[in-house]
Amino acid sequence: MLLAIDVGNTNAKFALFDPEADAGQPLTRWRIATDDRRTADEYMVWLDQLMRIEGYDRAGVSAVIISTVVPRALHNLQLLAVKYFGVDALVAGREPVTWGIALKVDEPQSVGADRAVNAISAQAVEPGKDKLVISFGTATTLDHIGPDGAYLGGIIAPGVNLSLEALVAAAAKLPRIAIEAPATNSVIGRTTESQMLIGVYWGYVSMMEGLIGRMKNEIGKPLTVIATGGLATLFQEQGQLFDRIEPDLTLNGLMHLYNQRGTGA
Repeated sequence: MLLAIDVGNTNAKFALFDPEADAGQPLTRWRIATDDRRTADEYMVWLDQLMRIEGYDRAGVSAVIISTVVPRALHNLQLLAVKYFGVDALVAGREPVTWGIALKVDEPQSVGADRAVNAISAQAVEPGKDKLVISFGTATTLDHIGPDGAYLGGIIAPGVNLSLEALVAAAAKLPRIAIEAPATNSVIGRTTESQMLIGVYWGYVSMMEGLIGRMKNEIGKPLTVIATGGLATLFQEQGQLFDRIEPDLTLNGLMHLYNQRGTGA
């Protein structure tokens, strides 16, 4: 089995794959809060228990691949692979798992690992088409992926939770609220909480509509809009913004990258 690890600024996701399976979907997946101080031993205590609960043995893991946008977390994850799985972890973007796609931007070295992996995954599900990949994470990113899989640039906007936390932190009397779809389509709230929810939810729907529309106009070709991240489904409920939602887009991209290793594909 392949253990794929995707470390974001807020959460780290772990998944097991059978690289030879035709479906290419995770056998199982887990999530933990990102903490660059977490040791290899702490990771293993947590991971070993979850693997046992779902009937998997760590002896069945024969390879580990890591994608991270938190550089300080990498060392302990590499140590996890060596100490507990007996393998050297592959790191996305480094030999022998270099991207294999063109990064056609002014600063290719600055493209986040998650965005490059998403491009690889999007190309696998929609080859030969222009794609717009929207990822809801700590930041909300919108990326243009060409028909050949090339990364062609995009947009970085504040993430939904980040925006809400900033609002609450800066305004002493505003309460913390959970992000959810408003009870009605009205954009006139009658309570503080409903007004905040309207502002966050419909504000983001409007932002997505506007940015998607502007990108489509600029690209000037048909686009398949692919969304990933935990909030994608929530915004799709009312907005119908996306052509498809791929919850495991980044993890699946790591599996594809592993299968392409050393081929230059």
